[in-house]
Amino acid sequence: MTRIALCLDDLGLHAGVNAAAAALARLGRLNAVSCMVGAAHWRGARDALAACSTAGADIGLHLDLTEAPLRLSRQALPVLILRSHAHVLAPGALRDEIEAQLDAFEAVLGRPPDHVDGHQHVHQLPQVRDALVEVLQRRYRGNRPWLRSTRHAANLVPPAGQPLAAALKPRVIEALGAAGLARLAALHGHRQNGRLLGVYDFSGGMAAYRAWLHAWLLAARDGDLLMCHAAMEPVEADPIGAARHEEWRLLGGHELDEMLARAGIELQPVSRMGEVR
Repeated sequence: MTRIALCLDDLGLHAGVNAAAAALARLGRLNAVSCMVGAAHWRGARDALAACSTAGADIGLHLDLTEAPLRLSRQALPVLILRSHAHVLAPGALRDEIEAQLDAFEAVLGRPPDHVDGHQHVHQLPQVRDALVEVLQRRYRGNRPWLRSTRHAANLVPPAGQPLAAALKPRVIEALGAAGLARLAALHGHRQNGRLLGVYDFSGGMAAYRAWLHAWLLAARDGDLLMCHAAMEPVEADPIGAARHEEWRLLGGHELDEMLARAGIELQPVSRMGEVR
């Protein structure tokens, strides 16, 4: 039996995401949730957090530098990527932002996060990953959160008919900083998931998402993380709102259990898997 974790990203972004997290946790289908502590509906996520805690899911920080940071000015992702790779970000300001988001997480949960990842994968960028690991080492020396790896699944066969950009997207995300984060994680004793599944271009509706999910499950290996962006109700202002709702319809329905059984996959939190390679 192959063990993977299903993680819902963007908790707190809006009520539809919060509702999907609560429902998936109660169905026993959610193994992790990543929290946007600066988002408008973070304080309204208590029901979802309680459901995730009851289900034994890992609850982590979704480090956000592009949409709703607490202290830094919001930056467009392409600008942040360029500035981080040019090493022109201010390390002290990054550390302050990370500290503020961890403080906000602990103010609600009353404990450190089980894991840390990044909204739009910013946690792995140069300078950001250094500041993140430095802060985590100082705050949680005896209780290190696991860090999301964005290493792509090389054995993944993209569904037929999908855009080339969607097939290349996992490789691009990995290239932005997965190797550098892995080196830091190994050096400082932070565990990571095996590989990251769930990357696509949010297009094509239910048929495309079903095809991608089938492909991810076929490619899955022990210790992989399957991220999702489900929302129970679409929000017009959310640029991927329609895709979020389609994800919810599939992940919240009976079909998921059948797909997992056919693929020989068991859902389990990363924190319970032990070391993976």
